[in-house]
Amino acid sequence: MEKTPAGTSVGVDDPYEHVEICDFVTDDGRCRYAFEYAEQDPEFARERRADDFACPVADGDDWDWADCPQFRSRNHDRECLRCGLEERRVAHDDERPLLEEHHLSYAGDGEELRHEITVYLCRWCHAKVHDSWARVTDDVSPDPEALVEAEGRRSKERDELAFESAADRYDDL
Repeated sequence: MEKTPAGTSVGVDDPYEHVEICDFVTDDGRCRYAFEYAEQDPEFARERRADDFACPVADGDDWDWADCPQFRSRNHDRECLRCGLEERRVAHDDERPLLEEHHLSYAGDGEELRHEITVYLCRWCHAKVHDSWARVTDDVSPDPEALVEAEGRRSKERDELAFESAADRYDDL
């Protein structure tokens, strides 16, 4: 299983198995990185421009995500990849989020981080993955403590959205 530089588990054998698509691929299969950030990697941008900015992975070339020097994949679903717990944020509140970013790709053995591959895990699953042999792909239910925290936030949301008439607020009228 992949490890962080500190030696803790990341919960996967191959981070690229958890990638749906690169953050820079447009709906029509073009590489937005080569267009928007050409100055960062001019040679890469030139190659993509010569191929009408086509993504070499999305257009079916012989590339895999790992072959692309500018690949990045961040999960944007606001639920835990492992247990399915949904994020519940209360506006204007500094409570710790239920979900945390979990990086599947780390540099090791003196290597430089090559690609950013990030998913969301609830903080309970995140701790289990890093502190044990728990895997990101385990089919588990949310931790009871996580459910209590999420329900508490849901109650706060309902209170904020509850309608209170002026007559009820101002009894002295």
